[in-house]
Amino acid sequence: MRHGGKILIDQLAVQGVDTIFEVPGESFLAALDGLYDTPSIRTIICRHEGGAAMMAEAMGKLTGRPGVAFVTRGPGAANALSGVYVAREDQTPMVLFVGLPARAMDGRSAFQQFDLKGLFGSVAKSVDIILTPKRIPEYVSRAFELAMSGRPGPVVIGLPEDVLMEEADVADAPRVEAPRSEPSAAIMREIEAKIAAAESPLMIVGGPGWSKAAQEAVQAFAIRFDVPVACAFRCQDYFDNRHPCYAGHVGINMSSKLAAGIRVADLLIIVGAPLDDIGTAGWQLIKSPVADQFIIQIHPGGPAPMDGVRVPMAVTASTAAFAAELRTIEPPTERLWGGFRRDLRAAFEAHQKPVETPGEVKLEQVVRIVSQRLPENAIIASGAGNYGQFVHRYITYKGYRTSLAPASGSMGYGLPAAIAAKLAHPDKKVVAFAGDGCFQMTAGELATAVQYDLPIVVIIANNSMFGTIRMHQERQFPSRVSGTTLVNPDFAALARSMGGEGHSVTRGEDFALLFERALETQGPVVIELKLDSEAVTPQATISQIRAGAHSKPLSG
Repeated sequence: MRHGGKILIDQLAVQGVDTIFEVPGESFLAALDGLYDTPSIRTIICRHEGGAAMMAEAMGKLTGRPGVAFVTRGPGAANALSGVYVAREDQTPMVLFVGLPARAMDGRSAFQQFDLKGLFGSVAKSVDIILTPKRIPEYVSRAFELAMSGRPGPVVIGLPEDVLMEEADVADAPRVEAPRSEPSAAIMREIEAKIAAAESPLMIVGGPGWSKAAQEAVQAFAIRFDVPVACAFRCQDYFDNRHPCYAGHVGINMSSKLAAGIRVADLLIIVGAPLDDIGTAGWQLIKSPVADQFIIQIHPGGPAPMDGVRVPMAVTASTAAFAAELRTIEPPTERLWGGFRRDLRAAFEAHQKPVETPGEVKLEQVVRIVSQRLPENAIIASGAGNYGQFVHRYITYKGYRTSLAPASGSMGYGLPAAIAAKLAHPDKKVVAFAGDGCFQMTAGELATAVQYDLPIVVIIANNSMFGTIRMHQERQFPSRVSGTTLVNPDFAALARSMGGEGHSVTRGEDFALLFERALETQGPVVIELKLDSEAVTPQATISQIRAGAHSKPLSG
């Protein structure tokens, strides 16, 4: 006989979970008790449920299996929604456990009562409430399978307090694996024929189910066929950026030459990547509902109906299986695409050359230094904000899963993701980039990094404003600044007060040495960059954006 909390934790151990992220709540004390004598699972105590959920999501990205978080009812669950949303948008396997009031309180105005399915129903793949401890193994194994199947994503399970306290005699369910689907030989022959008939084929990679082996297989294919390959938004580590076939990333701050290349391509091979707003530049590069290009889309869950582009050839297959089968197809005797590939590669290399921005500290130079000084297997995490444009443009990603960034554009993600990365890979260097507004969304998690003595480096781009919104504000309502200015704390002092190291950089020449020292520090280090507020994007200052807005009528 085991109480429900112990049954639950034992089932997580069977599923290979070695880390859970939580903010404790009285509604799942029995689960915490189950963790007490389960040394194979470490418990990471977070400061905010949003941070805990983002850490779990990042762990799902890093491992390919569901990251796990525990939060309590009502406000705890509401706080965790932000991380569950990241998992939904990024197609990341994740399981969130939510403590609930006892079953007898159902339908009454219990303390912190809320509608679990109502809150998470539009975001999670599945939302269930376990009503008896005997079914805990069934629900947990099903949650893991659902989270990894088809279009991966988050699953939410409600845990009534008394279910976790009640004892039962039940066997554990076996470990589940992600389903694997392979393209048929006939499909591969058809793809081979489509490529041979194309005048300007281009591949775009992204989405779920990738691995180092899949990356290597796609890179080998690109060399054999001499075709350009681009990465989907915030998936730049899916293809070695130094590879001669790499053409850059799709999405925000993409090269104009790559955008032109996508427009003129007559064949797009989309491997895992979405055909959504960002991936199609608002359906301007790839039109909705019918694209000008012939599209072959490979995805374990098939086409996403909400993407808005009807795909003429959709292949339901896991990324890893499809990548492995690319070796079975051969390029035509005379390959005709070398010029197309070389032009896009040259455009990418030109786009990576830093454009100088105003100020004593230049973010483009900082990002290039980080890119050059980090080992090839280092992990770079970031959240959302205009500082991210500099990261996307000037980091050279060299291997799979060296980047953690939210396709959802969720602020606050970088620090929690960096914590998860260091826990998953203690042997790797981990750096997080954050804007001043972005960092303050989850700044409390710096105390989590201190508690577990995690040597991560957090670089804060401080321009005293919500830069992305200020950029749009100047375009739409030039010179009418409202609601976007920040009065910030001393971030270096804040880091020191939490037990980490903190430094402020006011001269660009000071950064490189400081960064080298930070990489060798045994604990978290915050480096605050004092940036000129004019340097709001890699290619245009606030003054230039404002001047451009004055030269044309306001859009609605």
